[in-house]
Formats: sequence, structure tokens, C-alpha cells
Amino acid sequence: MYGKGLRTLTFATLIALSATFALVVFWAPNDADQGFIQKIFYVHVPVAIVTLIAYVVAGVFAVKHLRSDDRRWDLRSYVVIHIALIFNIVGLLTGAIWAKASWGHWWVWDEPTLVSFLIVFLLYATYQPLRFSIEDPEKQARYASVFAIIAGAFVPLNFMAVRMATSLVHPRTFATAEGGLPGEMMFVFLVSIVAMSLLFWLIVKYEITQKNVTWQLRALRRRLLGDDAVAPLGRSAAPTIAPERAT
Repeated sequence: MYGKGLRTLTFATLIALSATFALVVFWAPNDADQGFIQKIFYVHVPVAIVTLIAYVVAGVFAVKHLRSDDRRWDLRSYVVIHIALIFNIVGLLTGAIWAKASWGHWWVWDEPTLVSFLIVFLLYATYQPLRFSIEDPEKQARYASVFAIIAGAFVPLNFMAVRMATSLVHPRTFATAEGGLPGEMMFVFLVSIVAMSLLFWLIVKYEITQKNVTWQLRALRRRLLGDDAVAPLGRSAAPTIAPERAT
């Protein structure tokens, strides 16, 4: 069942997030140049990393769907992209706040790191409209998987292109005189990545579990009341799976 282990994962996520908050506020040192506002780095960068990895994972799930024709992989790909888009928005907002504090502007169009992250968001923002535009569930799942694979391959290529480009103004927090983050900051950064990863996976599991329960309840209503008593589902961007295959 998708809901298996949710309680344990929930507690682990709460502990990790609480530890991250405490470490960021009370233990991590202030940056010598940017001061306290630099601590938004512990949210912005881990969220961005988790987001980009999630898009690639969604592409892997899409490959599994096309190879096996198992709609459960389409569901996983859909939900991962859905949650990654939310994380993508959080990354853009925290990046804008950091930019305003560091540079005096909410956005800098000649900074490739910011613009590339926005491009990735706009690319994946077309995913759900694409699904909604296709009425046949089988075609919808196949076309969505092809999209997820192509877009998922674009993400690391885009990242590598940006890293090879010469940044004009983006503050390189990892680039210190010693060649990396100080030990305390690196520790907090790693704890934050773990916390954001757990949070992401927890939300994904909750959404998949919710959809699974909804389909099972609908199937039960059909058996009890008859097919005619249950209104048919309209067009939807979300994948649908037979209850017996949804676990």
C-alpha cells in the first residue's frame, strides 16, 4: 500500500525540519558579507536541488511506464512533477528574496542561474495543460511520459550549461577562500537537504495515498450503488488507475 510507513516518514520529516530550523537560526554562523539574510541559502539551494532531482526522477518513472505499460508509474511521475512544481515556485520566491537583499533587485535577467531555473519551471508548467488537453487516458499517459522523459533529460543538460557559463552577479556561496563552505555551514546545508528531501517524499506519498483511497472508495460506491448511480469522471489532468492496480 502507498500509505505504508507514512507515520514513520512524517515523524522523521518533522524531526529533520525542526533540526534544520534550529541549526539555521541558532548555530549556523552569519555570512561575513551578506549577514543574516544569507541563511535563506539553507532553504533556497536545498529546495532547488530537490526540485531538479525530482524532475529527473519523474522522467525515470515515465521510462518505466512506457516499458511496462503499468499506469502506476504514470501516477508516480505525475505526482512527482506536481510536487516539484510547488517546490520550484518556492525556489523562485526564495531566490527573489535573496536577490533583493543581496543585489537590491528582485530579479536579474542576465544571471543564468536564475533564468535557467525559471525556464525549467515554465517548461514543466505546460505538463498539466498537456495532460488535460488529451481526453483518452491511454494516450494521455503515453504523451505525458514522453514529455517527462524529454524534459527530464533537459534538466541536467541545462544545469551543466549554466555551470559552464560565466556568472555575472550570482553569489557563489560554495566558493570561499578555502574552496568550499566552512564546516558548520556545510553540516547545516547537508541537514537541510535531508529535511527537504524527506518533506518532498512525504508530500508525494500523501498525495498518492489520497488518490488511491479516492479510487477505492469510488469503486466501492459503484459496487454498492451500481454504475448508473455514480457520475462518470470528467476530463482530468490526473491519471486514473483501476483500484485493484493502485496499491
